[in-house]
Amino acid sequence: MRSIVSIEKDQLSVVDIDRIVEMAWEDRTPFDAIEYQYNLKEQEVIELMRRELKSKSFKLWRKRVQGRSTKHMKKRIFAEGRFKCSRQRSISRNKITKR
Repeated sequence: MRSIVSIEKDQLSVVDIDRIVEMAWEDRTPFDAIEYQYNLKEQEVIELMRRELKSKSFKLWRKRVQGRSTKHMKKRIFAEGRFKCSRQRSISRNKITKR
């Protein structure tokens, strides 16, 4: 198994690393999506985040994602489609409809 450092040198550009960090911060983007797109397992994402973020930012991120069900596909309560909040406004004709 190759380490994240060798994977980064071989495959990941600065843009890719920025996108992985962004996806890792998003609540609804599961680690499985990152693995599918960038071939990085959860532990490798954690190592990348530890290396790329400031110490305090990394600690905040770890506290935030620890045990979060939306970061793991098997723990999600919605199985198909996208989640839509019941309070989300609908869009029609490129304008947000009024309530």
